Amino acid sequence: MADEKILTVPLSKMAAELSEKHEMSKKLAGELLADFVDLLVKHLKKGNKVRVTGLGIFQVRKRPARLGRNPATGEQIKIKASKKLAFRAAKEVKESI
Repeated sequence: MADEKILTVPLSKMAAELSEKHEMSKKLAGELLADFVDLLVKHLKKGNKVRVTGLGIFQVRKRPARLGRNPATGEQIKIKASKKLAFRAAKEVKESI
């Protein structure tokens, strides 16, 4: 598995593929995807869950403050409360991967 190269597909590449499939300009496809991402972030900031049918559900989860340990010294430290982005893949995605 170390020999396999994993590609990172940028949004611009996805926009180019969408523009070909739907016969629209790359610029328009790029703007649509950028607007989609902006809307996704806007709703997540409000605390909403965002369901993308066929892909999954995005949501923000709150992590409470807790005690941890510094691995280098073993000293106990306080870890602040935080938020994290969670994604739960749709059944179709899980099965296809």
